Amino acid sequence: MIKTKAQYDARAEIAKALSHPTRLLLLDALAERDLCVGELTEIVGADQSTVSKHLAVLKDAGFVEVEKRGTMSFYSIRCQCLDQFFGCIESVLRQKVRAQQDLVEL
Repeated sequence: MIKTKAQYDARAEIAKALSHPTRLLLLDALAERDLCVGELTEIVGADQSTVSKHLAVLKDAGFVEVEKRGTMSFYSIRCQCLDQFFGCIESVLRQKVRAQQDLVEL
């Protein structure tokens, strides 16, 4: 079924939020457990302002949510379908590698 331009624009915004390796790393880390910005900064190996910007993109897209606990902000996954989505991506990557191997073997 063909969607409206607005629906495709909305899909593109969601896809853009996933288009940075650091944001993918953040989502993988948060899939394990809720983490604060300081912990995420250590995992990513970037400064806090950079990590916070990436988290804001993920939050705006609806992938993560934030909860204040005392003076700290903890992030958690809001969208539980990411495992399936990443599984699909891994499947595409495997197919791509196989196709490239087939070309080399010709």
